[in-house]
Amino acid sequence: MPLAVKSLIILTLLCLGLAVLVQWRASARETAVEAQYPPSGQFIDVDGTRIHLKVSGQGPDIVLIHGASGSLRDFTFDLAQRLETRYRVIAVDRPGLGRSERPPGYGGVWNIAAEPPALQAQLLQRATDQLGVKNPIVVGHSYGGAIALAWALERPEETAALVLLAAASNPWEGELGWLYQINSTRLGSAFVIPLITAFTPHAVIENTLSEIFAPQAPPPDYMQHFGADMTLRRATLRANAQQVNALKPYVTEMSKRYHTLTLPVESLHGTEDTIVPLTTHATPLARQISGAVLTKMEGIGHMPHHADPQAAVAAIERAAARAGLR
Repeated sequence: MPLAVKSLIILTLLCLGLAVLVQWRASARETAVEAQYPPSGQFIDVDGTRIHLKVSGQGPDIVLIHGASGSLRDFTFDLAQRLETRYRVIAVDRPGLGRSERPPGYGGVWNIAAEPPALQAQLLQRATDQLGVKNPIVVGHSYGGAIALAWALERPEETAALVLLAAASNPWEGELGWLYQINSTRLGSAFVIPLITAFTPHAVIENTLSEIFAPQAPPPDYMQHFGADMTLRRATLRANAQQVNALKPYVTEMSKRYHTLTLPVESLHGTEDTIVPLTTHATPLARQISGAVLTKMEGIGHMPHHADPQAAVAAIERAAARAGLR
């Protein structure tokens, strides 16, 4: 057998062996972290798509929608407990993140289609409908702010108010980071994402979380409660990359309709937010919606509900009062 052929066979076997190793290690890591962080709430079936949510408290309904790479655990760390003495709090996992499934036509290694914000809002609405949720205050953080806005645009007469926390709401200049762009492709989905799942050190996760909270630090025990390793599961990485990378054209179109919203809107946004900059998102939104009140939080970064949770509660109370719920 010619040497070149032998070399090709050896190289092929090595590549296959590496692929098997990567997938095995990724699967093992996912199994371990899912055992450590089992579902904390309940599942609602929406035409075959399971949506995971957690309900607590009594009173007017509040729906909490997390941001990119997140889950409802971001809210159950602190904010949900502050609200559940006065409200019925429904913290949701967005489609494809946390423990919620993606709807038919989305997901898989080679399918790079991303759920539009309107579709995500519809799935969450239909899930909460089954709980008897009526006229809720909808709270959205970061990417979840875009879903909260889509919720209101879908049901303008059935949404009491919006509370937007560092919300993505308007188009921005330039493109997203290279990793989002690569992971949104078929090749990135098939080859790069399994490598990330299999081999990303825990220290990298901690550093990334610190960057998200900057200039503040994550609260003590937040990492353990949130379960940041859950965000490294292959299906979650795919859903997150695809949804975030596809967001810009959707908010561009959505922003043309914001003027139609007449409900109360309370917006909290940190002046030091470099992930979803205030001047790109919250400042124009305050002009686009006549009922929007913007509170600029001096020195605060991208996680205002953790940097000053009482300010978030106060914004929700103002929204509830403006909506006639208090």
